[in-house]
Amino acid sequence: MIKINIITLFPAMFYSFLSESIPAIAQRERQLVVTLTDLRDFSGNKHRQVDDYPYGGGAGMVLKPEPLAAAIEFIVRGKENVPIIYFTPQGELLRQDIVRSFLDTAEIVVVCGHYKEIDHRIREKYITTEISIGDYVLSGGELPAMVFTDAIARLLPGVINDPESAMSDSHENGLLGFPCYTRPSEFLSMAVPEVLLSGNHKQI
Repeated sequence: MIKINIITLFPAMFYSFLSESIPAIAQRERQLVVTLTDLRDFSGNKHRQVDDYPYGGGAGMVLKPEPLAAAIEFIVRGKENVPIIYFTPQGELLRQDIVRSFLDTAEIVVVCGHYKEIDHRIREKYITTEISIGDYVLSGGELPAMVFTDAIARLLPGVINDPESAMSDSHENGLLGFPCYTRPSEFLSMAVPEVLLSGNHKQI
């Protein structure tokens, strides 16, 4: 079982995601536990403010270090060697081998950034792994956190009915997936390749 702790400003974004499809199955099979920590609960002020203007000027707001540090410390207190992931454009591109590298990890913390950035001192002191899901801009780290969680969930024991199917997916063993067909054998005057109907498994 893997426990993923997600620190976010928008926990409600995850409710539907976690209640459907593979993530829901993984939780039902007790292979995955996901906790959602609202960063504003650690703001330390009555307005629940967690951001401030950047030193040196410039556009955008920066997530303050105190609430982030408090949230991380709350989750990892008394535990050792808990990976703390931050999704950022500067991170290593997420690949299947990176996903698999976390399968033997009992617990993971995921920090969802928002606004312009998080205070860099948090990255220096707490973050152990920086990951990117692509060269484009998103509003925050919530969607990357969902991508990572889904990629982990589908590899956990008993989650996918046919493990062989998962092993033939794109990016397993460094390969891409192959074209797939199903009934009917002819659609819009396009036929399924004859070899797939032959029953000759060696040729297929």
